[in-house]
Amino acid sequence: MTKQPQEIALMADSGRLLASVFAQLDRLELAGMSTMAVNDLVERFIVDELKARPASKGQYGYAYALNSSRNQVVCHGVPSEAEILQRGDIVNFDITLEKNGYIADSSKTYMVGAVPAPAKRLVQVTYEAMWKGIKAVRPGARLGDVGHAIERHARRHGYSVVRDFCGHGIGREMHEPPQVLHVGRPNTGLVLREGMVFTIEPMLNQGRHAVRTEDDGWTVVTVDGLLSAQFEHTVAVTRSGFKVLTLRDGERMPN
Repeated sequence: MTKQPQEIALMADSGRLLASVFAQLDRLELAGMSTMAVNDLVERFIVDELKARPASKGQYGYAYALNSSRNQVVCHGVPSEAEILQRGDIVNFDITLEKNGYIADSSKTYMVGAVPAPAKRLVQVTYEAMWKGIKAVRPGARLGDVGHAIERHARRHGYSVVRDFCGHGIGREMHEPPQVLHVGRPNTGLVLREGMVFTIEPMLNQGRHAVRTEDDGWTVVTVDGLLSAQFEHTVAVTRSGFKVLTLRDGERMPN
């Protein structure tokens, strides 16, 4: 379950490359683009420029380089030529990248143009909640501490935390032990040890935490049709705390 320093170094290399993919997305004018166009741009950049592999493509039979989850879509949204991003939308792009045998996983929710204040607030609180979970990571802490930190922040702002999906260990495989729940009780769950690497990727809903999967077998939506947002980083447990392996240029941990 733990990784050797040389393995974490390789994962950090993958994480830096993945951060550069999001830097490309940051430059896009998303309004008017189809989610498939975004997917194709990401795949070309990963393969042609970074000489890496989009790790989600082919995983469990999935055919694309990213998940695109827009508005009420919680996760696993499938890119489409017919889905055109509009000003006022929020959309999460979830991307995995493999280089030299090791995988990094990250996601970011984008606000397309000016979005309504309630949507903007949801996105901001979700980002903060991810960091609350990350800041709970250190040797000797427990996974329940991570989930509790996320859930407490979400509830304080009136949001629910999706319980059907969670973070996960990662390395040579996209999904490895342990499961990292985004709800929890302090001082419960697996004890964290130096060398563990996993994702923290909370999904917060405006309304109820309940979700359902659509007929395509992939797309997960809120049952009440209200908005959902998500952020994700790949995190390593270090001797003194944590290291975010997918940190983006200019990104700073919120207070």
